[in-house]
Amino acid sequence: MDSLSLYNVIKDSTEVYRQQHSIQASSDTLKIIKLQCPSSLYSPKRMAIVGSTEAVLYAGSLVGLNELWYKNYPRSSFHFFDDNREWLQMDKVGHATTSYYIGKVGIGMLKWCGVNRKKAIWYGGMLGSLYQSTIEILDGYSAEWGFSIGDFAANTAGSLLVVGQELAWDEQRITLKFSFQKSEYAVYRPNLLGKTTVENILKDYNGQTYWLSFNLASFMSKETRFPSWLNIAVGYGANGMTGGNFNPPYIDQNGDQVVFDRYRQFYLSLDADLTRIKTKSKLLKTIFNTIGFIKIPAPSLEFNQRGVSGHLLGF
Repeated sequence: MDSLSLYNVIKDSTEVYRQQHSIQASSDTLKIIKLQCPSSLYSPKRMAIVGSTEAVLYAGSLVGLNELWYKNYPRSSFHFFDDNREWLQMDKVGHATTSYYIGKVGIGMLKWCGVNRKKAIWYGGMLGSLYQSTIEILDGYSAEWGFSIGDFAANTAGSLLVVGQELAWDEQRITLKFSFQKSEYAVYRPNLLGKTTVENILKDYNGQTYWLSFNLASFMSKETRFPSWLNIAVGYGANGMTGGNFNPPYIDQNGDQVVFDRYRQFYLSLDADLTRIKTKSKLLKTIFNTIGFIKIPAPSLEFNQRGVSGHLLGF
């Protein structure tokens, strides 16, 4: 018996019981019961809300992207584009992270609708890859870019990370996180790396760091006294980049050429899974879930071609 059939049986049984015992429920009470129905019961109304919201956001964002971006560049026939060496692959990690969180939200929404567990995980979890692959197709018809196999692979990897953990553990024990610290390089190419702090966060890969945050307690027995919120995080970043594949020549005010070394950065740090902090406050729960993708500043070690260094607050 599926969840919808079970729901109908329960509803019919409840109606018989109500008639036999002359129990009169107000319409307001019935509305509340329907609104708070368990996630194990499929809700067509919730599905309609989720489906229409996703459709509007999906179509609206693509139309807006076309108006603000693609229409300003010449079109072409569909073609591929190899950008795997650009930005020391920082952009690829960003693609994976975006797919991961879209998938995480997608799974949550379908579970809220009472969709079958595996369907909710697969359909909701692959939502990020589907959405970003549509953007890749638009890139494929733009003369300035092309369909990137590397981006497509990164999108898929992010989706599979969230799907795999839900299938295996019914929770996210390893989360992708993001942090940013303003770099010194944006001033050299502000049109590419951003002129404002908000633009820097989105465009300046030198200031971005992406993390795999492992929740240790979730891998231990249920009787463990290890803090359920304490994580250990492994981070990846890159520095010295003022261009995708190479740094274009830059001459300073004294007429001297400025040269930057491009190099990768690896980090080891502590972190916190805010969603695992126990609280009765609905406001705090909302805040923790909203900012949960941000890496918590904590002591960290950095490993790069120059050696090993420590940071009091690792971003």
